[in-house]
Amino acid sequence: MQKPQSFFHLHLISDATGETLLAAGRAAAAQYKNARAIEHIYPLVRTEGQLDKVLEEIDQAPGIVLYTMVDQKLGRVIDERCQAMGLPCVSVLEPVLAVFQSYLGTPAGRRVGAQYVLDADYFRRIDALNFTMEHDDGQLPQDLSEADIVLIGISRTSKTPTSIYLANRGIKTANVPIVAGVPLPESLEKAEGPLIVGLIASAERIALVRQNRVLGAAGYDAGSYTDRAAIAAELAYARQICTRNGWPTIDVTRRSIEETAAAIMALRAKKR
Repeated sequence: MQKPQSFFHLHLISDATGETLLAAGRAAAAQYKNARAIEHIYPLVRTEGQLDKVLEEIDQAPGIVLYTMVDQKLGRVIDERCQAMGLPCVSVLEPVLAVFQSYLGTPAGRRVGAQYVLDADYFRRIDALNFTMEHDDGQLPQDLSEADIVLIGISRTSKTPTSIYLANRGIKTANVPIVAGVPLPESLEKAEGPLIVGLIASAERIALVRQNRVLGAAGYDAGSYTDRAAIAAELAYARQICTRNGWPTIDVTRRSIEETAAAIMALRAKKR
């Protein structure tokens, strides 16, 4: 018998954007399928006045408190106030910084938002995002040789979201749809630089995703678009193309976007 789902408050306090905390909190909360976190995110908290208001809100909705504070004084305030309220409280970065300090033999610089500095890596990611948006769904095929990765696949195999995820990591990613009867761009088959990966999935999964798309599009004629037999034929055609060209394939049926991207990056590392 399945247990009823319970809810708890998860408070995330950050002196920067809070993305690190959000990822850590969600990763931990995902391990508890019968408990759902009600997230309270407090970004850019950098003064005691701001922190006091946050702690007042936490007192009104008690729960787990996670925080990242470069200013150790503010961190101590959070620890003390949470202890007084009887709430569990964890500094997410401090244990990691302690390991770095022990290994490197020098204390951290304690720079707020240091990971968001406008350095070469930042502009590389912006450049990759621009490239990926311009080369979505087969656009500008003449530039495919400039990509780091090209994703190919039939409709609804998560090509676009995976491309954007990779671009956020500074990887120029283009994607090209596979459509029966429509030849792939010659520039794709001639491209030697990029890693070309075919994304596939089960016919059942693609049919379900396509059906949801059809339901959200008024007046859309589904036809063979959601027919499982037709989808199976599309997938067979896509596999044939990848096999003929020696391009690796990844089955995304039970993979999240993050897992698919990780598998692609592993293939890229082997190619280098």
